[in-house]
Formats: sequence, C-alpha cells, structure tokens
Amino acid sequence: MKRESKLLLNKAANSLLLSFEHFNRPWDRGRVEAVLILLDHAFEMLLKAAIVHRGGKIRKRREKQTMGFDECVRKALSDGSVQFLAAEEALLLQTINGLRDAAYHHLIEVSEELLYVHAQAGLTLFKDLLDRVFQKDLISELPRRVLPISTSPPSDLATIFDAEVKEVQRLLSPGRRRHVEASARLRSLAIVESAIQGEKLQPGSGDLRRLSEAVEAGYSWDQIFPGVASIEITATGTAPSIDLRFTKKEGIPIHVVPEGTPGASVVGLKRVNELDFYNLGRDQLAEKVGLTGPKTTAAIRYFKLQEDDDCYKRITVGKTTFDRYSQKAIDRIRAGLNKVSIDNIWTAYRDSLRARKAAAGPTEVDEVASVAQ
Repeated sequence: MKRESKLLLNKAANSLLLSFEHFNRPWDRGRVEAVLILLDHAFEMLLKAAIVHRGGKIRKRREKQTMGFDECVRKALSDGSVQFLAAEEALLLQTINGLRDAAYHHLIEVSEELLYVHAQAGLTLFKDLLDRVFQKDLISELPRRVLPISTSPPSDLATIFDAEVKEVQRLLSPGRRRHVEASARLRSLAIVESAIQGEKLQPGSGDLRRLSEAVEAGYSWDQIFPGVASIEITATGTAPSIDLRFTKKEGIPIHVVPEGTPGASVVGLKRVNELDFYNLGRDQLAEKVGLTGPKTTAAIRYFKLQEDDDCYKRITVGKTTFDRYSQKAIDRIRAGLNKVSIDNIWTAYRDSLRARKAAAGPTEVDEVASVAQ
C-alpha cells in the first residue's frame, strides 16, 4: 500500500473509532455532534485513501487543497479508473455529510433511532469498502468490541420517520408551541430527504415552516418525505454483529447529478418522466383541493407555487406549452388554507386584477369577468 494511502486509512480508522466511542458513551453532552462530525471525517479520509490506493489523484493540478467530500464521492462513484462506490452507498454518504453540516454549523436534533441507523449503516459501509478496496477486515483496524450499541434498534426508516413526525406534531400542539425544538427535529429529517433527492442545500426557515404546516395539517410522513419513502434499510446478522445497508425500492432509479449543478449533491432519486411527476393541470388540481378553477388560480398565486420547482413546471410538448403541477402542490395549498381563508385570498386576487385593469385599460375587462365566473 502507498504510504499516503496508508496514513489516510489510519486517520479514517481513528475517526471511526472515536465516533463510536462517543456513540456508546453513557452521557449526551455534545454526543450527537461528535458522532456525526467524526463519522463524516472518517469517510472523507477513507474515500481519499481508496482513491490514492487505486492510483487516482485527490488534489487537482495547481490546487493547494485536496478534494472536498462531494468531489471524492463523485470520483469514487463515476471515475472508471478508480470507481469503487455504488449509487445507494453514495446516498448514505450524502445523508451523513448533510447531517454533519447541520451539526457543525447550526442546530439539529437527531433522534436516537435515526442516529443509530446512520452509525450502524456507516459502520457496515466502512467495512464493505475496506474489504472491496483494500482486501482488509474491519477487525484488523478496530477492536472487535467497537460497535454502535442500541438497546432498541429500529426496524426500518418508516417506523423512525413516522415516530418523528408524531413527535413534531406533539411539539407544535396547542399549549406547547415549541417551534425551535420542532424545527431542529424537522431539520434532521429534511436533510435526509434532501440528500436522497440529490439536493445539497440545508433547509431554510421557509422550508421548515412549510414542513411544520404539513405536519400540523395531519399529513403522513411519507407524504411529507416522499424520497425517504423510496428507501429501505436491510439488516443481516444479529447483535453484536449487524450489517445495515440503504437500498432503494424496486423500480426507482438513482441517477448521477451533473457536476456543477447549483445546490445539488452527487446522486439523487430520478424523476423518470416529468409528466408523471407534474401530473396535474390547473383544473385537476382544483378538483383535488376542492376549489373552483379561478379560486385555485388565486391560491396558486398567493402561495407562490409557480416559484417552487417541486410544485410546478411549464412543460413543452411539441409546439404546445402546459402549466403542470405535482402532488406536492396539493399539500402546499391544503396546508396554506389552514392558515389563511380562501375568501380572503380570493378577495385580494380580484382586487389585484381590478387594479391592473385600471392601470392597463379596457384589455383587462374580459379577464376580470372570466375570473368572477
């Protein structure tokens, strides 16, 4: 083994060991942050060690710094000369990296069950890559006793996310209204969802507010986090030796996101057919939310659905252009109408049209008349 690769691998093993030391500590002060930061560092060092071992470069020409985490994942996934990473493994690495970023830079509340899933799945992936690239057994790098330990290991992601959404619902219930704690808990769930969807950006306050509204409106976890609903965790073995892996459900492809795509991670679930994803016209959307067509248009404008790529897309088929909406648009309107009356939205919309007519002249008369119908 090359000396650089050997030293990097040693640093990776050290960080993995420290990560699980913190995981198994009996007190919680700084525990979650330490586990995520050290686990993320362990994988960055492991990826770099593997790339160097296979003859690749971890520093671009004339660059002073080595590659970052995402660049290492992309190279390990798609560079034919060194490739050793599968797409589903890249999804796991993205979620760990996203959770680490939030733990390092802001506030995050990760449930014990979700932390265990990432720690145990991380250990499994580390073991797999160590064997695949270096033909080494994990036990040669770590003491046999160093494993994440849970007194109640979760059975699947569905159970975890369902429980987490119910806990957020409790935090937001009347008489509690603990929005900061709810947002910190939702942030960890949103990061996992974003990583699976191939998005790199951390959720903003607006994103967390919309998630809170969906939770308060009573939507199920798989409606709020459809990407997570497409992923399963598979477990083999028994304690103290459990292998935990992320696997996608049958028929849902994962694609590599083009390098340089703003706000994107390396891989994500692929929307195979845009017409399948944006499968509602305005009138179909109106029927789903129980409004007239014009009032649905008013709601679309009020909630700014056409500014949200997850809700709206203008699709061209041949020479014809269609305004199309996704199932997420239904959730956005329903959640919004729990906060604002459709009558108020409709009145404001008609007033805005009348103001435009007065400013632009008689050309707007027909539009106002058609909307009033």
